[in-house]
Amino acid sequence: MAAKKQTTGDSDLVASLRKEGIERVKVGGFDIDGVLRGKYISLDKLGSALAHGFGFCDVIFGWDVSDNLYDNVQVTGWDTGYPDTLALLDPATLRTIPWEPGVAAMLCDFHLSPKEPHPACPRSLLKKIVRRAQNSGFEPMVGVEFEFFFFKETRDTIHEKQFAGLQPLDQGMFGYSWVRTGQDSELMADVWDSCKNFGIVLEGLHTETGPGVYEAAIRYSDALSAADQAALFKTTLRQVAHRHGLVVTFMAKCDAGLPGASGHLHQSLRCGGKNAFFDGRKKFGMSDLMKSYIAGQLELMRDWTCLYSPTINSYKRYVPGLWAPLVPSWGVENRTCSVRVVAPGDDAALRVEYRQTAADINPYVAIAASLGAGLWGIERNLELGAPAVGDPGQGTGNDLPRSLAEATALLAKNKIAPKVLGKAFTQHYVATRDWEVREFRKAVTNWELRRYFETV
Repeated sequence: MAAKKQTTGDSDLVASLRKEGIERVKVGGFDIDGVLRGKYISLDKLGSALAHGFGFCDVIFGWDVSDNLYDNVQVTGWDTGYPDTLALLDPATLRTIPWEPGVAAMLCDFHLSPKEPHPACPRSLLKKIVRRAQNSGFEPMVGVEFEFFFFKETRDTIHEKQFAGLQPLDQGMFGYSWVRTGQDSELMADVWDSCKNFGIVLEGLHTETGPGVYEAAIRYSDALSAADQAALFKTTLRQVAHRHGLVVTFMAKCDAGLPGASGHLHQSLRCGGKNAFFDGRKKFGMSDLMKSYIAGQLELMRDWTCLYSPTINSYKRYVPGLWAPLVPSWGVENRTCSVRVVAPGDDAALRVEYRQTAADINPYVAIAASLGAGLWGIERNLELGAPAVGDPGQGTGNDLPRSLAEATALLAKNKIAPKVLGKAFTQHYVATRDWEVREFRKAVTNWELRRYFETV
């Protein structure tokens, strides 16, 4: 069958890329775990892909983070033969790849048909929630912070060592160290410049407390752009680390003796170009709308935890004294709470910092869920209780779940998630987390070997 004619705009874009010396384009999208799945295509193929989309094997929604096939999902499987799903490119995400000369990149959304998004596509989920906000007159703004660990290892040595005894980039606990960033200045410059050249705008970069641990703050933007930048930041850091003979991890807890790695989400809503969270007549400058937004997040936080803490490892961070919240709580400039009100009384900067999340989030899912929960609170004019003073602690009877199994069971029973996030997405997500739990139950851990091998 003859190919359909390209649109003028698509043709102009391809011609412009040729003129810039681009030889091929890396296209792809994110799966349910936040893994970027993609491939190279020629510029000739790009023209038709822009106009009509292209086929992408839907197995990316039928397997887990290790490419093991699920046995319990409905969106694809052996019964369907793992057909192609429709990938629709988003030209707004076009950028050149600094570490691959002559190569451009573009993200896609996965669809069942041109007008029907794939129910398991995380980016499509976020776009749906953003539309919900826009239909109410709001433009959600988000900024993401990630903590991550660098190790003096390679992609080969971490496997040879079976991920044990890895050498951190720097020794010692050096939070906010002027010295360590100077000693690692070439790496820091490469991180900053690579992000800038790849369309990721950093506001800050510094050491955190722990050996080889850093934190980066990505400048706030509209919610979709923020999620794109956050998700691509992880890919960028892995490329930069590789160039320096290093590896980087975004695990929530990579070592029992070290701090966890957070991934906090700063959020606000704009309305008519103004901060809808601000009301100068109210205490702390918090509008009634902001209070309802936080109330919605707190109301759904416990049941929706597995959307924010998606891995077995996520829950190793939920222990006292490690800066991870243990109960749904909010406070004003209180970093022990799960929701922190930042910059009280400041019209321009007043916002919510969602602190339950760690660095292992899928940014699209976590932003969509936290934003959706806030909007749900606004739609119901939920009232917000008093802020926590000091550490809200635990043992309230409403503690956050301490395992993925518990969190998955809570989401499966929750009646609100299918209404806000969609029934098909919620069912698929629950199935994938149930699979993750069952896979872990098969594992024999090093802890078990050390504890029982010689003694029982």
